Amino acid sequence: MPSVLDRFLKYIKIPSQAAHDASNVPSTPGQMALARELGEELKVLGLADVLVDERAYVTATLHGNTPGAPCIAFIAHLDTALEVTDDTVRPRLVENYDGGEIVLNESENVLLSPSTFPELLQYKGETLVVTDGTTLLGADDKAGIAEIMGALEYMRAHPEFPRGDVKVAFTPDEEIGHGASLLDLKAFGADFAYTVDGGAVGEISYETFNAAKAKIVIHGRSVHPGKSKNKMVNSILLGMELAAMFPSNETPAHTEEYEGFFHLLGFTGNVETTELNYIIRDHSAEKFAERKKAVEAAVTAINEKFGSGRAELTMTDQYYNMLDKIKPQMHIVETAMEAMRLCGIEPKIIPVRGGTDGSQLSYRGLPAPNIFTGGHNAHGKHEFISVASMEKAMNVILKIVELYSGKK
Repeated sequence: MPSVLDRFLKYIKIPSQAAHDASNVPSTPGQMALARELGEELKVLGLADVLVDERAYVTATLHGNTPGAPCIAFIAHLDTALEVTDDTVRPRLVENYDGGEIVLNESENVLLSPSTFPELLQYKGETLVVTDGTTLLGADDKAGIAEIMGALEYMRAHPEFPRGDVKVAFTPDEEIGHGASLLDLKAFGADFAYTVDGGAVGEISYETFNAAKAKIVIHGRSVHPGKSKNKMVNSILLGMELAAMFPSNETPAHTEEYEGFFHLLGFTGNVETTELNYIIRDHSAEKFAERKKAVEAAVTAINEKFGSGRAELTMTDQYYNMLDKIKPQMHIVETAMEAMRLCGIEPKIIPVRGGTDGSQLSYRGLPAPNIFTGGHNAHGKHEFISVASMEKAMNVILKIVELYSGKK
């Protein structure tokens, strides 16, 4: 039986990075490749109703043995983040980590150091999986996939393990705000769900950001620089002026916990045309609305100063804080916390400074708080995960299923 580590190392070798502005779901072919691999593995495990649809949604059912137990789903996403490539991931095991600095890539001077990432010290003596300093690792969320698959395999190998029906879904394009929007919840048939897409051991979340994305296109006027007085309109400079309108201390690098932000993801252009891409985030619905108004006001200010139509804004909501949808069914959170304690883990309730598939699923009627995978430093070259953490996540999944069967 493959270990959760074996599965994880296999999945991260399949590139599945999402792509912005794609017209198709999934946004990249690698996600379909991973979906098909998982579909075949689920069939080998003997699950029922295995389906890999044309949009790379993977669903399956492990039938239960405890009448009356609820049908629980566990969900993870196929895609990886866009900030750093996941092409040719070359993981390395650091056994019996000694608490010191880990050289990920000597030639590029990429270091994983507790002076920058003090959480490393929590894992002294454990085996870590790290990158080679040129790609992300993919623990977000292939660790979640591996942990769910490991739990399913354990239950198949132990038919006496008490459980109701267990559903699984692996979904595309979570990193670009798709939010499992095409998952057919009626056909899926779960009573509630958990996304396995969190961070450090013990984390459980049922609050997320409210989220929007904004694209601002600024139109300039290019004229020969030697003859441009009172004629040239440099769209780059207008873009810089617009970006300076947002508070410098309300960016991801200056905020934490419940503090929202404006995040400039991309700034590209020339004298004639410049494009700025932002994401806007806040846990508070009221502050979220204020942030969107601030973006609109900045665009209006540019147009009032430099002429109508000079700046164009396209802004779209991506997902909403799922807190209000979870509150009426807090037993889902409370049971997960009990499962963690029974596994010797102290639960930590934290707000997600981002979103999960659970955000949209909860609003669509499938409440889905988020539990930990054990990963750290997602979306970058310094991503790492402890093997013991992955095993703990798998055990928590099993304990949740067992608790809902009514048999401890």
